[in-house]
Amino acid sequence: MDTIGQFLTNIRNAGMARLEKVDVPASNLRKSIADILTQEGYLKSFKVAKDSKQGIMRLYIKYNEDGTPKLLNVQRVSKPGRRIYLKCDDLKSVRSGYGMSIISTSKGLMTNKSAKQQRLGGEVICEVW
Repeated sequence: MDTIGQFLTNIRNAGMARLEKVDVPASNLRKSIADILTQEGYLKSFKVAKDSKQGIMRLYIKYNEDGTPKLLNVQRVSKPGRRIYLKCDDLKSVRSGYGMSIISTSKGLMTNKSAKQQRLGGEVICEVW
């Protein structure tokens, strides 16, 4: 089961349903992805609540002035059955610079722009626009 793909789908579906917030199970990788999405302006904020198991993340969805969600589409690139790794020279812009991709590098998760600036390659987790 692809937990990261499920996480991204939950965010996209919550935006399409015009929900204010969505609760998902927490993990360190999901926290890092949510942090990047918050920094890039796709989410308002997120909180992590402890429970008896792994914890729950509450994500607050961000919308445009016309009511459409900021995060319109998410495409999972590297899947559990097929991992996609790229060198820094092979990292491309997403939707002519209007989107971003999240890369897992040796220095943690970062956007494709940050990875290019630091001359790092890695596993392409997803593309967001």
